Formats: sequence, structure tokens, C-alpha cells
Amino acid sequence: MAIIRQLDEQTANMIAAGEVVERPMGVVKELVENSIDAGAKRITVSVEEGGIASLTVSDDGCGMDSKDAVNAFLRHATSKIRSSEDLWDIGTLGFRGEALPSIASVSKLTLVTSDGTDCTKVVIEYGKTVSVSAWPCNQGTEITVENLFYRTPARLKHLRSGAYENSLVQDVIMKFAMSHPEIAFRFVSSGKEAFRTTGSGDLKEVIFQCWGREAAEAAIPVSFSDFDYQVSGYLVKPNITRASRNFMHIFLNGRMVKTYRLYQSVMDGYEDFIVKGRKPLCVLNIRMDPHLLDVNVHPSKWEVRISKENQLEYLLKDNVREALKNTMLAPNIRPSRESVQYEQIPLETNLTFHKPFVSAPEPQANVTPAPEMEPAFIPDVPHVKPEPVRTEPEVPEVTETPVTLTEPEPVVQKLPEMQVIGQLHEKFILCACEAGLAVIDQHAAQERVHYEEYCRALNQNPVMLDCLVPLTLAAGDDLVRRIDELNAAAADLHITFEPFGHDTLLVRSIPAWMKDLEEEPFLQDVLDNFRNERKSSYTRMEKKKIATMACHHSIRFNRALTMQEMNEVVRQLNDCENPYHCPHGRPTFVILDEKDLAKEFLR
Repeated sequence: MAIIRQLDEQTANMIAAGEVVERPMGVVKELVENSIDAGAKRITVSVEEGGIASLTVSDDGCGMDSKDAVNAFLRHATSKIRSSEDLWDIGTLGFRGEALPSIASVSKLTLVTSDGTDCTKVVIEYGKTVSVSAWPCNQGTEITVENLFYRTPARLKHLRSGAYENSLVQDVIMKFAMSHPEIAFRFVSSGKEAFRTTGSGDLKEVIFQCWGREAAEAAIPVSFSDFDYQVSGYLVKPNITRASRNFMHIFLNGRMVKTYRLYQSVMDGYEDFIVKGRKPLCVLNIRMDPHLLDVNVHPSKWEVRISKENQLEYLLKDNVREALKNTMLAPNIRPSRESVQYEQIPLETNLTFHKPFVSAPEPQANVTPAPEMEPAFIPDVPHVKPEPVRTEPEVPEVTETPVTLTEPEPVVQKLPEMQVIGQLHEKFILCACEAGLAVIDQHAAQERVHYEEYCRALNQNPVMLDCLVPLTLAAGDDLVRRIDELNAAAADLHITFEPFGHDTLLVRSIPAWMKDLEEEPFLQDVLDNFRNERKSSYTRMEKKKIATMACHHSIRFNRALTMQEMNEVVRQLNDCENPYHCPHGRPTFVILDEKDLAKEFLR
């Protein structure tokens, strides 16, 4: 008795709908992609109850004649590809021919379309064609989807509230607007316009509409490429961040996708400029040969496969870092007028002004500070007592040229011209600059100076510790055979793996910064990451350790500095590769704008 039977078309479409259409946002995504492929210049999306009750997508694209309007609802019917060879050269957003029949199988769908001569209306209810008739309309296509999932309660009960679904729909429309700024998008929710773009092709204008004025003003245009990839778009300065990566948009040939490795590459580029735990904002469109991009991975088309993905990751990370490094990143602080309080003082009162009180640190009994040299650039000041610091791995000494009265050599000015005018509460260095008042965090500034000095010294002459007993790692025969590739991948770790038998590796020396780690588990993770073709985290671990060393050897708060010392801090900060942020991502200085200060005095 035969028990295997072919499913009917309606059941097959409903199964496909489970992959293609998960919620109203997925319906909007598929329909808007079809509108873009049809050459539309204006697209309007209207929803009721977040798209659960109804949603409409209309465009001014090429439209369809009556025959194509009916064939569009056949399973795997498409105008995008003709044969299997076309799957390797896909230049459109849609190509599978599954979206329309899948949507029509779980909703009441009405299609009104015209190619300029032939006007057609098609009504389908839950997979069954109700009517096909002539209908007057302008050129383009309008699709209305009503009562989505009403006959599939298992899917309907997993939808959230109408407000939540509405926010997802608006978010996907904003992504379309960023990936195609040349198209005018309009979003109407419950009869009220919620979002609109002009379609002028100006991406920065779209960023303003999506993220507001502050983000648009902080957007940095970028454009870089190599032999295979061309990247363009905007990076938002790291003084504006978010708690999640939902504001990181990377488009591949105009297609919105979820590419977590590329997100991580961008975050690695921001690593030296952003506080840990925060995520940057960016809009990047990557153009490539369609042969390098496999979009036939999942029916929803969110997942893709990229050839030479490692090459693209390094391209993004290096150029994002370079773009941020060459940009003025000092945040401008605007005083809030609400925080200013004025107190009326009688004119006849005898006024006595006092200096701000700074509490002195409490003395510690029976504690003798360990003798330690001050930072290299600080002159010997007898009245300043050195602070005890934790002993760190030996770092090659960074020599400092003595201060002389000879005319200094011209240097590249990375910071704005600053003139030191004093110190505030023994914590901040105050400088006059063209924009207004610059406030420098003395600890963060010298932390950046020491961090870059240590990095240069350790990279040129890394401090290595010989293991009394060599570390043995169970690696397997496959890694022992690839020992040369493994050592090349771990070159910046300054560790050499040696074969020890047919399935074991040996390590005889490790960098000094690894002394506080559990060496064997850490090195085993390096081997596992290499086997799985994932980047190891040892580079970030090394940076974290050096940043801690720089922190412990830098000027502390509540320490008075002379004018000569403060000028030296500013000079050395200007010589840094990244003078705007400390190794932990915090700003080294901020600028109070002169115009904002004048407003506080009602001028």
C-alpha cells in the first residue's frame, strides 16, 4: 500500500508561508522588494493594527498585464530568472517566486495593477481565486492584504500587539529608505503619516529622517574599495551610540541582510573609540560582483553566503578605524539652561567668595607607599608625592626627550590649537581653543599617551616569558599537519606552536601579558577558533592588558599640575595616533562651544 503522496498546491503554499512570511513585517518586506524590482520611484505602505488587520503596498512601477497578474500567484513563477545558471548572477531582490502565493494562502489578497495599457484586478482568499476582472487604475501595482493568519490560529497567536508589529514594519521601511535613498517612501499607520522620504538620493537626508538631527550632523561620509568590494555610506561619530546593534545597517548590493561577522568587523573598527558595551550607528552599502554573493540560502533571504568574506571583514575593520582616526571626534557639550539656577543676592550684602572645597584623601595608618618613578614626561616636582601602583609585567622603557628651549620641529596638528589656561579641581586641564573652552581629562589623556607608547614598544620587542615546563596541547592530527598555517594565524600572539608527536602541540614561551590567564585553556580556545575559521580574541585580550598597564601608570585625579606639565600633556596627546579617546573608549576631552556659553549669559 502506497503511503507517500504529493501534497496539494494549497497545503504546499501554506507550508512555504511559514518560512517566507512570519509576521506583517515579512509581508511588507516581500512586497516592497517586488516594487523595487519593478522600477518604482514612489512606494507607499499603509497598515491598520500593525498590518494584522490590513496592509497595503502601492507603487508606480512597470505594473503587469492581465496574464502576468494571474500567473504571479503560481508557485515558483517569476520574471527574475530563467534557468539554474541565473542563480549565480542575481541582480534583483526577489527571484524565488514564492512570496505572492505564500501570502495569498494565509490571507485575503487583492491585487490591482496596470502596465499602462492593460488594467487588472485579482482577488484571492486563502489560496482560492475569487475573481479576475478589468479595473481602472494608474500604471503601477497596489496589493492589499487583509486578515493575515486568521485561518492559521497557531501562527496568529504568536503575533504581538498591533503597536509592536507596527514598529517592526516602520523599521523595515526605514531600512529600505537607507538602502535605496533614490526612492521616495511613505508610511501611513492607522490613517496618519508616520514616515516619509523625498527620494532625492541624498543618504544623509534619509539618516536625518530616520535617526534625527544629532545623528545626521555626526555622520561621516566614507568610501573605500579593493579589487572585489566597493563600500560607501556613513559612519556616525562614536559620541552617539546605542545599546544594541539594531542601528548598524549593512546592505549587500542594496539588499538588507543579517551579516553578524560584518557587524563585528565594523565594531572592531570602532573598538578604540567607543565605550565597552555600546554599539555604533552606521549605514554602509557594499557593492560586489553578484557571483560573489549567494542569496539562495533561505526563503526569507535574510541570510547570505559571501565569497572572500575574510577579505571583506579586514577591509571594513581597517577602513572604519582609519576614517574615525582622521576625523575630529571631540564631542561638543551644550549646557542645558534648565540646569542653571540663579539666586537673588541683595546688593547691600557683604559678599565673601570662597574657593571650592576639595576634600583631601584620608591618611592611611601604617601604609608606606612603594617608591615608583613618575611618568616619563612629568618633571621632578618636590612637593608632589608619588602614588603606589600595582606591579605590572616589565615593559621596555619609553625614553622621553628632555625639554629644551630650542625651536621644536613642526608636527602634524591633530587636535585644535589649544592654549592652557589652568586646572579645575586638580582633575581637568582647561584650554582655550577656537571653538570655545576645551576641558581635558588629565588621567584619560595620559592614559592614551602611555597606551600607544606601550603598544609600540611591545610590538617591536615583545616581553616573553619562558615556561619552566613547556605547555602541551591536545590538538589532533589535523592541526599538527597544518602547523605552518596555525603559526601564521597566531603571529601577532608572539607564540610558536611546535609539533610534539602526531596529535600534540608544544608551546615553550608566552607573552608577559598572559601571565594572569589560564594559559592552556586560552591556547586551546585559539586552536578551536583556528579549526573553525573564527578569529581569536587574543588581540583584544592583549589590548585590554596594555590598557590596564597604561591606566596604572598615568596621572591620577586630585593632583596639581604646573603649567609646564599641563602643556606637556597637551603636546603628547597631540602626538597620539588617536588623541580623542582613552584605551577604554572614553573621551579624553570635550569642548564647550563659545556660542552656547554666551547664551548662558543672555548675550
